[in-house]
Amino acid sequence: MFIVESIETSKRLPVYARDQVIALGDIAMYTQTEEVPLRAILKTMLDLEKGSLASCKPKAKPEELKTYFGTILEDFDRDRVHPSDIKKLIQWYNLLVEHNLTDFDEKTSTDEAKEGTETTEENAPNTTTQNAEK
Repeated sequence: MFIVESIETSKRLPVYARDQVIALGDIAMYTQTEEVPLRAILKTMLDLEKGSLASCKPKAKPEELKTYFGTILEDFDRDRVHPSDIKKLIQWYNLLVEHNLTDFDEKTSTDEAKEGTETTEENAPNTTTQNAEK
């Protein structure tokens, strides 16, 4: 069991194995040759956006999302990375920037667990939007 804290509400919740928790540090995006860790993509976005919110809105049209993501990760796999994945990435990035949680340097999984970087479908950013897409 983990105790996680919502970035948006600061509410703490227990999370059990059945909740299928995945640390953001364990997520990667597909390219034509490999998988790129989410941390590296977020760092690239931060550099590209100069620390500001994403210039592309999460509700943009699918082609706009793919074009924007192409500026971040040029050789991303257009068949396996879906617009909904890019939307989630932008939402997570914006949430982290809004709360000044932009240290995307490499850390151990123990450090990530201590910092509460886990996410679930229930406490992911804008879950209403994500659940509506499913």
